[in-house]
Amino acid sequence: MEVKSRAVLLLQLGLSVVTACATAKTVYQFKSSPYPGQSSLQRVIIFGDMGKWDQFTSQIEPIASSVPYLIASGNHERDWPNSGSFYENYDSGGECGVVAETMFYVPTQNKTKLWYSVDYGMFRFCIADTEIDWRQGSEQYKFIEECLASVNRQKQPWLVFLAHRVLGYSSSLFYYIQGCAEPMGRESLENLWRKYNVDIAISGHAHNYERTCPIYQRKCMNNESKEYTGSLNGTIHVVAGGGGTSLTEFAPINTTWSVFRDYDYGFLKLTAFNHSKLLFEYKKSRDVFIHQHSSHEGTDSPKLSKRDMICNFVALIVNFSSAYLTSYNDPEFLFPLLISSTGGKGDMQVIGLRLLVILWGLYSATSHGDQPFSKISIHETVFALDDAVYVKASPLVLGLKGQTSEWLTLTLNNPNPSVDDWIGVFSRANFSASTCTPESSMVAPPLLCTAPIKYQYANYSNPNYRDTGKATLKFRLINQRSDFSFALFTGGLSKPKLVAVSNSVVFANPNAPNYPRLAQGKTWNEMTVTWTSGYGINEAEPFVEWGRRGEEKQHSPAGTLTIDRNSLCGAPARTVGWRDPGFIHTGFLKELWPNSVYTYKLGHKLLNGSVIWSHVYQFKSSPYPGQNSLQRVIIFGDMGKDEVDGSNDYNNYQHGSLNTTKQLTGDLENYDIVFHIGDICYANGYLSQWDQFTAQVEPIASAVPYMIASGNHERDWPNSGSFYENNDSGGECGVLAETMFYVPAENRAKFWYSTDYGMFRFCIADTEHDWREGTEQYKFIEECLATVDRQKQPWLIFLAHRVLGYSSTSFYAVDGAFGEPMGRESLQKLWQKYKVDIAIYGHAHNYERTCPIYENICTSNEKHSYKGSLNGTIHVVAGGGGASLTNFANINTTWSLVKDVDYGFLKLTAFDHSNLLFEYKKSSNGEVFDSFKVSRDYKDILACTVDSCPTTTLAS
Repeated sequence: MEVKSRAVLLLQLGLSVVTACATAKTVYQFKSSPYPGQSSLQRVIIFGDMGKWDQFTSQIEPIASSVPYLIASGNHERDWPNSGSFYENYDSGGECGVVAETMFYVPTQNKTKLWYSVDYGMFRFCIADTEIDWRQGSEQYKFIEECLASVNRQKQPWLVFLAHRVLGYSSSLFYYIQGCAEPMGRESLENLWRKYNVDIAISGHAHNYERTCPIYQRKCMNNESKEYTGSLNGTIHVVAGGGGTSLTEFAPINTTWSVFRDYDYGFLKLTAFNHSKLLFEYKKSRDVFIHQHSSHEGTDSPKLSKRDMICNFVALIVNFSSAYLTSYNDPEFLFPLLISSTGGKGDMQVIGLRLLVILWGLYSATSHGDQPFSKISIHETVFALDDAVYVKASPLVLGLKGQTSEWLTLTLNNPNPSVDDWIGVFSRANFSASTCTPESSMVAPPLLCTAPIKYQYANYSNPNYRDTGKATLKFRLINQRSDFSFALFTGGLSKPKLVAVSNSVVFANPNAPNYPRLAQGKTWNEMTVTWTSGYGINEAEPFVEWGRRGEEKQHSPAGTLTIDRNSLCGAPARTVGWRDPGFIHTGFLKELWPNSVYTYKLGHKLLNGSVIWSHVYQFKSSPYPGQNSLQRVIIFGDMGKDEVDGSNDYNNYQHGSLNTTKQLTGDLENYDIVFHIGDICYANGYLSQWDQFTAQVEPIASAVPYMIASGNHERDWPNSGSFYENNDSGGECGVLAETMFYVPAENRAKFWYSTDYGMFRFCIADTEHDWREGTEQYKFIEECLATVDRQKQPWLIFLAHRVLGYSSTSFYAVDGAFGEPMGRESLQKLWQKYKVDIAIYGHAHNYERTCPIYENICTSNEKHSYKGSLNGTIHVVAGGGGASLTNFANINTTWSLVKDVDYGFLKLTAFDHSNLLFEYKKSSNGEVFDSFKVSRDYKDILACTVDSCPTTTLAS
């Protein structure tokens, strides 16, 4: 059943009779689950050990017929000798799990192994089966780690572990005598809870209520008991086994880690108000009130300033902001420091290695120029409005014919002009504020707390402005969900003085759905559509109307996400660069026919039943994996955005961006999919620029899949878990890229993924997370390369932002590495073993192609026409998408065949399973500057070369 997000559905259960007799029917209703990561009020009830069976389903029908009723396996459902249960007792009375597995559905891969995960909005629940082995090395242990590791904590900050038996901590009498938990419980799992920052671990089995401090290895990591702000530094363990069965006594001793206990019946309630605030409550069953504990423990009403948790006695709140706990405001929450120095040699090596990575990241970032908005000293602004100065904008209303962008004329007059006068475009139109965020240095109102969304100097296209004080400027505005005003500043960018503000202008419907961007789904026959609007989930239902051209259309619901300041990591993203990004919707179009043309349009159904529509778009669905047809791929990195009206263009920041966009827009009929491999728009914390970028690429991204990779300007920020500890993202720390664009990653906070397109397999790495051998990403890379069927998909391409292979760019050549430190050392054996054809990178803003190479040695002397096995991998840098160019080192390496300091992009054309054409085209004119062909048969891929086949012996 396809379910619309947050819709209320009615179900009718009845007996159909062959005759015309009436049938008895009962009507039920439920509310569908929120989209994963959706920010809305979300409430969860948790308890264990309640009781009943056939009578039980009747007893709970009023509950289970209205809300999802999810179960875990306990000893009284599963345990029986010689039946595969971990505990060889008779507790199930011979049921051995069969009745529980049959009477209730759970989303497990195999219901005889009753472990599973569930996403509910901002929650991720990992449910273990304590009646089957959970210890390290077991199948279930692998599931538990995968469940904890794969959650995107920016979207789903509340990570909860559930199990029947107490694998953590309990001072119940029968547990206390054997170490306060199940034997081997903490020993096996505590490192996982710590590693993945599990918020709460909740158990039953002991028929009482108990809550611990945030704890790790029997030590309280936080002395707070009622209100937690910032990182918990440990996991809060809760026993909630008082659902209804006879109660269990506590041991007659007070442990240092037990915060609250209650010998009574009750249940838990978790309430997530948003991504930063969680309320935990333990409620009494007998009065359904929050229990105020009267024993020596005191009242249990804790608040967690980062999240809240359900506690047996009282309200427990975890907050993430000032009074509440904020995950991204406290980097240790997501990325705790797990390495401590003991002064040993090994520790110094680790620290030295990390320091090398940090310094290299800082050094390499210096080649990328400055964000134009960073030159404006917002905090120095002086308000000095002058009645003699005026600024007028027209027309007053834009987009009357449904346009998403429109040109506007600005006239201004200043009796005291100077060459450094400038116009800032602000949205919202009323941009002054009574207060700024705590990070701002401005304290006295009226205040300017936000940067403009674009700016021009008053003398731009008006050379006589200094003499006359009169100017006419042209601005191109896009629909950004709010009104606009234009402010005239004197004093330049460093000492701005506000002297005049224009009238406001607005689009006819500022909330309209705009800027669709397609992306491949997680299967070859799924396409996703992501777009931006001003409609929240409480105002309208987002959906996509789509179908094959000329056929009946269908509707697919869309999930909705948004971003608040607390999701971001620092300034300027949280301060002067902040702008409300609106609502980002994603619809999933499934079971597509291969190579078919589909039309689609975006819709928002308002509360009054009317629908707001976008324009109609179309795309061609992907070919079946291995399908033999003409397949054409565009690849580039580091494009950024530029302004057609000349705004912000004062330091050659992204000079080639519009040329690249123009060439691709004009050639849409001649390619099928685009890969933009990092450094997407260089917003660097100025959030308005993401709208500008999605508007710029709309003609492309609305027609073909627009797949992105993560770069330093999307992800890097100190103490946020990025591999490079620099400030390149401007405080975005990946959140904008992960939200504004869809990629088929298991966890978009870990931006690595694979995608199949006909005869191509693409393995996309995330260079801003650790890729070295032994890491999670290294395992993904090998899995991606190893699982492709080269008879069906002969063209194997590796993509990444930073150069993990070879580049003679100046900042890479300076220390002789010619690439990221540890890049080739970690990955070249995989490229060779799995016979990767081409590895393509960005980051260096130029073009370079190597020979087929392995371990710094060319494996072929050919340059333009390769026949048979390459015997190595061709490495290509394609970072000239649009950002300011990077020079090469003054040295000629033996492996570099072609170099070009200019803007351009790549095109790969697979004609069939045996013939591939590679082209590098100039953005200025679309002409081919460099090319080569590969012609080979399947047997050439199978042929062994150095380190590509298993070693053999005389015995074999």
